[in-house]
Amino acid sequence: MKPKYLLLSLVCMFSLSGCALLSNLSLDPSHLTNAAGYAMTAASLSDADIIALSQKTVHQLDSTNVVDNGTYHKRLAKLMNGVTVEGLKLNFKVYKLQEVNAFACGDGSIRVYSGLMDIMTDDELMAIIGHEVGHVVHQDTKNAMKKAYMAAAAREAIGSVNGTVGVLSQSLVGDLAQAYVGSQFSQKQEYAADEYGFQFAVSTGHSPYSMYNALAKLVKLSQGSQASLVQKMFSSHPDSESRAQKMLVKAQTYKK
Repeated sequence: MKPKYLLLSLVCMFSLSGCALLSNLSLDPSHLTNAAGYAMTAASLSDADIIALSQKTVHQLDSTNVVDNGTYHKRLAKLMNGVTVEGLKLNFKVYKLQEVNAFACGDGSIRVYSGLMDIMTDDELMAIIGHEVGHVVHQDTKNAMKKAYMAAAAREAIGSVNGTVGVLSQSLVGDLAQAYVGSQFSQKQEYAADEYGFQFAVSTGHSPYSMYNALAKLVKLSQGSQASLVQKMFSSHPDSESRAQKMLVKAQTYKK
């Protein structure tokens, strides 16, 4: 297979819509090499790569959101004081956004939205943070970063058609940030993260009902007038009523 067609095949593997568009256009092989390189790299990202990409992604998000240094930050700092997770160097910030959301990255960065803090008690908030950290500990976020990187590679290939590959290359981290925050996890991954959130909460001195109460509250909010504020976080958390019941049983049978 000639190099040009090999590169085209690699790009098509990651973007069906991009393949249909590219098949009828004259392409610059150097642009395709760049895009295919992103895709191939995504499949073999190391732990060190994930940490580096996470740091760049979080830096991008920090620069495009309003970071609170007042009441929200003080509350979170008090809750997280002395909290450690083996293998992670935790750092945290609060984004002043009404959306009910939080996420953690592979480098140990934890970002909590003020909208989440407004509706959650300290117990519930720590369970949610633990849940997000659980996704990191279980390597879910590593796979999410790979998928985000592959999606960015597909957009890079399509962008090269219009000669805007330079602009897209510079905005690659921004694309990663959007794709990463919008990542969805499987039901199995969510159950495992709930388990971690439960243990995280009780290990930091909070109620064994923390995870159940947090999930129950999200279920209720998703069905009410504030549904739009929890939609993004809730859409990636399947079968939340069943998950809440599992956490209720766990809390009821919990023994120190």
